[in-house]
Amino acid sequence: MTTNSVDSGHLRAFIERIERLEEEKKTIADDIKEVYAEAKGTGYDIKIMRKIVSLRRVDVNKRKEEEEILELYMSALGEL
Repeated sequence: MTTNSVDSGHLRAFIERIERLEEEKKTIADDIKEVYAEAKGTGYDIKIMRKIVSLRRVDVNKRKEEEEILELYMSALGEL
């Protein structure tokens, strides 16, 4: 392919796939937002839940290492 020619059919297929995936991503994000709202309605702290979800994505050993460093730094600052 040269810079002066574009396979419009191929390009259109990529664009349409991306658009479909973006719509699916929006739908999933809306679903997640609804779950958080439901949890909040039953009394859970959403900020803490988001933190838990974030922490669970991290490898256990990596998370422990980060927690140890955090504790060390907080202790050095007299915050513990």
